[in-house]
Amino acid sequence: MIRIRVLVVDDHRIFAESLAAALAAEPDVDVAAAGSGPAALRCLERALADGRAFDVMLVDTDLGAIAGQQPVRAPVARAVSDDGDEGLVDGITLVTGVRSAHPAVRTVVLAEKDDPRRAALALQAGASGWVAKDCSLQRLLAVIRGVLRDETHLPPALLTGVLRELTAARKHRTESERLVESLTPREREVLRCMVAGLGRKAVAERLFLSPHTVRTHMQNVLGKLGVHSTLAAVALARRAGVGPVDLAGDVVERGGQLA
Repeated sequence: MIRIRVLVVDDHRIFAESLAAALAAEPDVDVAAAGSGPAALRCLERALADGRAFDVMLVDTDLGAIAGQQPVRAPVARAVSDDGDEGLVDGITLVTGVRSAHPAVRTVVLAEKDDPRRAALALQAGASGWVAKDCSLQRLLAVIRGVLRDETHLPPALLTGVLRELTAARKHRTESERLVESLTPREREVLRCMVAGLGRKAVAERLFLSPHTVRTHMQNVLGKLGVHSTLAAVALARRAGVGPVDLAGDVVERGGQLA
């Protein structure tokens, strides 16, 4: 019998343990539970090292949320620590990190309520399914087995809303890409530095430019992108798929070769 290894990730211990126990009653399912994003990542790493990798991760979309507050959107890489679970990671951010670090693991998001926007974000992050927490065990098992066949599972009531959100996201991405393409190579390099969180002085040092020249480039970037702040420029850049400059790598070429 081929066994399915499932990791339940939810910071509500009673729910996580109850769901794990229910799934473990199935003859072909092995289950473990984790109470946070960092703990889940450690479980995935340990299982992979032991040759017993997980097949499916079930993750709470509200992971890390505190009543009345938004989940902490900490970068997954910074959240992994052997010192504890400081640096909470919300469910959708965890999906992104797992897709990158453990592409063979299928993820299914568990939600308190249907939300087309968040469901679309989950699919964009790499999730294979979205199910309500109050669904039946048989429905959840069908989704788990389905995603292992490379199926994508969404509640029928969410399909129209999710398709609308994905279409809008593609439209925004296309427009963002067009705006980024209007930048010169040097301006795009400055934008990547902005995405990495570098200030004007740090950008000047990295690109061997004067702070005044960097300020001019930044102003040009904002103007061409049609935004009024660095935060807005970074958000647009991320929609266009522009990543941060590699802070660990070598600096770019000297002089005006990229201007």
